[in-house]
Amino acid sequence: MTSTTYEPESGLSELRQRESISSSNDEKHVQVTHEEFHGETHDMLCSTKPFPIDPDEEVETHQLTFRAIFVGCCLGAIVGASNIYLGLKTGFTFGPQLFGAIFGYAIIKPLSKALPESGLLGRFLGGPFGPKENCTVQSAATAAGGIGILFVSAVPAMYRLDLLSELPKMDIGKLIALTVCASFYGVFFVIPLRKYYIVKQKLTFPTPAATAITIRALHNSRTGAVAARKKSLALLYSFVAVFVYKVMTGYAPGLIFDWHIGWTLYRLGFTSIIALENYGWFIEFTPAFFGAGMLSGLNASWSFLGGSVLAWGIIAPSLVKNGLAFGTPASDEFPLVSYVGLSFSNPDKYITAPSPRYWLLWPGVLMMLLYSFADLGMNSGDIVRNIRKAGINWNVLSWFRDDPNYNADDDEDLSPREDRVPTLWWTTGLLASTIMSCAILATMFNMNVGEAILSLVLGFAFSFIGVQSAGTTDVNPISTVAKATQLIFGGVSKGASLASGPAQTVNLTAGVIAAGSAAQSTDMCGDLKTGYLLRAKPRNQFIAQLCGATIAVFLNVGLFILFTTASPCILHPPETGECTYGAPSVSAWAAVAIAVTAPKLPIPKSSGYTAIALGIFAVISVVAKHLWIPKKHWHWVPNWNAVGLAFVVPQVYYSLAMGAGSLFNFFWARRSPAGFDMYMFAVAAGMLAGEGLGGVLQALLAVAKVDGGLYGTAIGCPGLEFCG
Repeated sequence: MTSTTYEPESGLSELRQRESISSSNDEKHVQVTHEEFHGETHDMLCSTKPFPIDPDEEVETHQLTFRAIFVGCCLGAIVGASNIYLGLKTGFTFGPQLFGAIFGYAIIKPLSKALPESGLLGRFLGGPFGPKENCTVQSAATAAGGIGILFVSAVPAMYRLDLLSELPKMDIGKLIALTVCASFYGVFFVIPLRKYYIVKQKLTFPTPAATAITIRALHNSRTGAVAARKKSLALLYSFVAVFVYKVMTGYAPGLIFDWHIGWTLYRLGFTSIIALENYGWFIEFTPAFFGAGMLSGLNASWSFLGGSVLAWGIIAPSLVKNGLAFGTPASDEFPLVSYVGLSFSNPDKYITAPSPRYWLLWPGVLMMLLYSFADLGMNSGDIVRNIRKAGINWNVLSWFRDDPNYNADDDEDLSPREDRVPTLWWTTGLLASTIMSCAILATMFNMNVGEAILSLVLGFAFSFIGVQSAGTTDVNPISTVAKATQLIFGGVSKGASLASGPAQTVNLTAGVIAAGSAAQSTDMCGDLKTGYLLRAKPRNQFIAQLCGATIAVFLNVGLFILFTTASPCILHPPETGECTYGAPSVSAWAAVAIAVTAPKLPIPKSSGYTAIALGIFAVISVVAKHLWIPKKHWHWVPNWNAVGLAFVVPQVYYSLAMGAGSLFNFFWARRSPAGFDMYMFAVAAGMLAGEGLGGVLQALLAVAKVDGGLYGTAIGCPGLEFCG
């Protein structure tokens, strides 16, 4: 599985409540009076056409500026670094749209007022700052903060299976080339997706629409400045506080970060309670996952927690008791046992003596796969209706050239034609990226041209699934749907009679291209929706996206090398499975690659039967939800994607933190709705970014040999060994 992205849930409640409001009177250039503008603000919440023009708003002559791209790329880099950290921990990532919008405003707005408009400095950093330039900031941030999903999933899996060099720093060229293939291919084919999903289908895109509404509110001359200052300060304070706290935890983890209750009680004489520690049930004060719970809401967070209870509180102990799964001693002095091993020197142990983590991996993966496809299938009726309503021109050549019979009055696209991305730009880029990808994959990763093109086609196909789902439900299923790539290429490699090593290389490389390009295009399409609502120029957004994608390539490769240098166990975990970073996505990708390329499935029978049973149950629940349960009660139906994730992630303290965060949010919204609406996202985003960037600094300290492993204390840690 790849990273699971959770977007703000509670902060979009007003948008979702009113998204059914629509207007059929679409006009390309609307000029309204003060009264008309205030009377039409409800149209912003229908989010199917650009917002009405504010008569008090200054005309923005410069929407694409150096300062917007520079600040956006810097903010995207912060989110990208945080996502690498969070993704290696549990597979969770968070979108940079609102973070970039709010922080971008907080940085550039004061600069625009403080610096003169003339002179060299003023030309680059000064001048008026409006919502369209703010949109450019978040466009660059979204692109710069993206594509990190590759480095918390398939790419590390290639190293675990010894398919590349021993260390990532020996493969810098290969990693950059592979990232370029997925990143730019996804950016170039997003333009036709914009025309189809945003202009024709008029999908809602809840989070991008909320970002547009937030930017609009920040630049409101009457109330925007006050609200912007409050949000910015809340985000800044939470970011700085959590950043400092995270760095401190690296030197005394057992005291201020992890509370190992089972170990403490064992030391006090309650010897049998050590099982609590062995199965991972302890408390971690992680602000990032508390914040993730705030954003994800009760349903996703408590489904995740319920899955942890089922997997690691009920099934895992039962497996060990009945001799179906086994642990590995973790200490010679104390009765500490690791149940999370995934690497065995003897391959037969995967079937004969699996760890509980390996046994639970297959039910988790199958649940997520079947749930995603079942949910997609139940929504297929809406998809087909939208396709029929929008209409498709099956003359492929016409997609790549301007219509000679163009009539502006019949054009559904409310962006002026001169502001759109020229057809020549994206078609040339798409052709060049396709040729480049085929060449790179053939020369560096032993894929023939047919296999390379198949992986690119799958990425294009998955992007339709991702954009349709994200545009209607705000959930991006690419992380699990793209698993189909591994199954398809498993069949391809067996048909070609490839040996195990080359087959796994092709399998994971194809997964990188398909999943990475689809995820990139889905994020970029949502970003273009924000611009469409704000009447920003798509041409400027496209340039900002290309700049951000360029930064993302080198940023993510560098961060991956940094984290794996500081914690080599990410790539080569010990047999006990103990590592600072659990990397569940890496384990899942590696396991599936082994399974689909092996002569015999390395899956214990009991695990396989359980996977089938739980997968069928997940499908039945999805069908029942769509057919018989009223939509107002859907929040009571478990999110089986989150339940499956809990089976894959052995660190139950993350689900505990997310459950607590979502519960805190629930009561906060009840007791203080105004404060909740003002500060919730800012505080949660600050927590996520602060701990993520603190983790980056911890990795740097480890590389510099001044980290807590050398200068910290092991007080409170199990086995009296440092646990940072």
